[in-house]
Amino acid sequence: MEELNVLEEKPLRRPDWLKIQLKTGPNFTELKELMRGQTLHTVCEEARCPNIYECWENRTATFMILGDICTRACGFCAVKTGLPTELDLAEPERVAESVDAMGLRHAVVTAVARDDLQDHGASVFAETVRAIRHRRPQCTVEVLPSDMGGNEQALHTLLDAEPDIFNHNIETVRRLTPKVRAKATYDRTLEVLSRSKAYKPHIPTKSSLMLGHGETWEEIIQVMNDLRAVDCDIMTMGQYLQPTKKHLPVRKFWTPEEFAELKVEALKRGFKHVESGPLVRSSYHAHEQAQSAEQQIKQAK
Repeated sequence: MEELNVLEEKPLRRPDWLKIQLKTGPNFTELKELMRGQTLHTVCEEARCPNIYECWENRTATFMILGDICTRACGFCAVKTGLPTELDLAEPERVAESVDAMGLRHAVVTAVARDDLQDHGASVFAETVRAIRHRRPQCTVEVLPSDMGGNEQALHTLLDAEPDIFNHNIETVRRLTPKVRAKATYDRTLEVLSRSKAYKPHIPTKSSLMLGHGETWEEIIQVMNDLRAVDCDIMTMGQYLQPTKKHLPVRKFWTPEEFAELKVEALKRGFKHVESGPLVRSSYHAHEQAQSAEQQIKQAK
């Protein structure tokens, strides 16, 4: 990341449509206490998601396993980076207990990148899915891993747990990938999504794109085409927001109208479900995404 240039740039003024009215209530407070009591991490908190209050009030949360220290230092991400020391094999059961206590219908399980582990944490992912299935079989489960270094056996280990949705984010356009993402590549992301669909064709795949790093309209359309070329089922698009001054600056704030137009373009290309808006994040309305994709897939059979 070009830190010197980032610090010298004057940040863009945040438009009115990105101003969030923070509201906390009993459900938010209860979930926060539950997370702390179970010693769990959520991407809602670690990534400073703008929808945390809405989602937690609606009893929806995304669990982040494998600790809270990532082995990668992506230019957009607020999660701590360094050399992880935590590998808690009891974590899957604690996540499952919390999912059950919260009465969730759909759980999203993501993780920091663990390039220090031989299987990149795939076995812990798989055990977490199985633990949730055992404790709350009516709950659908979505997984959101890193590219796991392109390790195909690790991918199979995770998919053998039969998650309901396999999510792997492309994050940005091809041209900007080296600047925005650490270690990950554009083609490897497409390969991971392709391999997932080839190995478990009945499991819907999903990917997310951040806007605001300097991409063009034509480049966004190309991402859509590339994702559909590997039969990706669900796409989400949202506005990148700079988490700290040390992270990449926002180059453009895309308007709600532009996001709406992009949703139309994505649906034209055959995605089974699309979420597109300034405050949309990968796991936003995840339960609705799962239901929509499942219905579309059933209708296509």
